[in-house]
Amino acid sequence: MLLSCFSATALSEAGCDEAGRGCLAGSVYAAAVILPRDYENAALNDSKQLSAKKRYELRAEIEREAVAWALGVATPEEIDRYNILYASIMAMHRALDALSVRPDHIIVDGNRFQPYRNVPAHTVVKGDGKYLSIAAASILAKTYRDDYMLDLHRQYPHYGWDHNAGYPTKEHREAILRHGITPVHRRSFAHVVAASDE
Repeated sequence: MLLSCFSATALSEAGCDEAGRGCLAGSVYAAAVILPRDYENAALNDSKQLSAKKRYELRAEIEREAVAWALGVATPEEIDRYNILYASIMAMHRALDALSVRPDHIIVDGNRFQPYRNVPAHTVVKGDGKYLSIAAASILAKTYRDDYMLDLHRQYPHYGWDHNAGYPTKEHREAILRHGITPVHRRSFAHVVAASDE
């Protein structure tokens, strides 16, 4: 059973996570979720441990039951301009900015974050498997990014984004070599650089 909150004193705690950091194409998505302090949901878990069907079922529950939730995005151009770590944190800050409720405390999946508006924050390695709000954020970020990549797949059908979501699978890497790069490929990433040099 995942834990409901990290801070014993904060009235509202936001969990943050991102999706798409390791992809070769597309934006990176982040979500911030504030759940009720007494919230329980035995089905919530790290999005990577759930089926796509279960993720979408849980997305509807999270959106219905959360105190507040929001998304943030950083584009491929921003990823190339700044680097993927900075862009991921930028997307999380944008998600926090979009919340309708200001959190008193923030918990973030992973081990890197940058201060946000003087709100106390803690990073938690593998936090999406430990805290409900981070797990909820991982599900929202993952499902909304999958929706976005499915839309991109309709524009650029050669790369398999409807099932690889832009990750560097063999199919995706071979498609880059065969068809070249698209406007949404991350030009600073090694596999994309190699293809553009062909």
